[in-house]
Amino acid sequence: MSSVKRLVYAVIHFLREQSQMDTFTPDEQESLEVAIQCLETVFKITLEDTHLASSQHLIEMFTNSIQKNDMMPLSRSLPEGVVKADQLKDEGNNHMKEENYGAAVDCYTRAIELDPNNAVYYCNRAAAQSKLNNFREAIKDCESAIAIDPKYSKAYGRMGLALTSVNKYEEAVTSYQKALDLDPENDSYKSNLKMAEQKLRDVSSPTGTGLGFDMASLINNPAFISMAASLMQNPQIQQLMSGMMSNAIGGPAAGVGGLSDLSSLIHAGQQFAQQIQQQNPELIEQLRNHIRSRYLSGSTEEHS
Repeated sequence: MSSVKRLVYAVIHFLREQSQMDTFTPDEQESLEVAIQCLETVFKITLEDTHLASSQHLIEMFTNSIQKNDMMPLSRSLPEGVVKADQLKDEGNNHMKEENYGAAVDCYTRAIELDPNNAVYYCNRAAAQSKLNNFREAIKDCESAIAIDPKYSKAYGRMGLALTSVNKYEEAVTSYQKALDLDPENDSYKSNLKMAEQKLRDVSSPTGTGLGFDMASLINNPAFISMAASLMQNPQIQQLMSGMMSNAIGGPAAGVGGLSDLSSLIHAGQQFAQQIQQQNPELIEQLRNHIRSRYLSGSTEEHS
């Protein structure tokens, strides 16, 4: 209550000074006197209670307060927004653990709207975008995070993952190298850098395919086995395979070594691949995603 009385005392003192100024009409001065009497009656104080006086005048206290608020950082001037943004980030992290990536993107986006200068929110949204195969959006978010915090190693690491997924291996290598410069002991960055470098060598090689295809996994895939059995019942496929085998063992169309008509054999293989694509496009897409996921070993990292 003492603080309240000191404030009221300062107000009464201010009003008393104003009532004695010539800028007010007699009626206005009388109104000020009434206000002073009301405050004195309600709070049971008078100007004689000098122990309530402050070292600063009311105008001076107000001016200092305004200047302090003008200099206050955004994070302190809008505490509720910042707190809510951090809560949304935590919600997004929980959605990531539950593999609910669309909801995670939504939470991180709302957090960014409340606190657009927080690099973590952009970086976490990049991870969610990558899980949804929105790799170009993930790259943009990583770039935004780095613009805010150029020493944010995780942003470089996640950008490397996204760049690898869109076959930009040279840029991915650069991102991983930067991540390792900032966090030299991170094993995930080291392994991902090696894979990106290998991919870069593969695509640079005249004979390299860059696929990293796991034939053993393909052969043991039940969906592939079922599809192959179904295809072999197709008369066109049987004829195609018969022609390929005839060429391979030196049949009527074969020359020395049984493979003189190599272009025909390649053409037959292409036809076979087209038949697989038409028979089960979902499996082909699954295989592509499987190949891509082999280079995303760092995507299971914890989020900030």
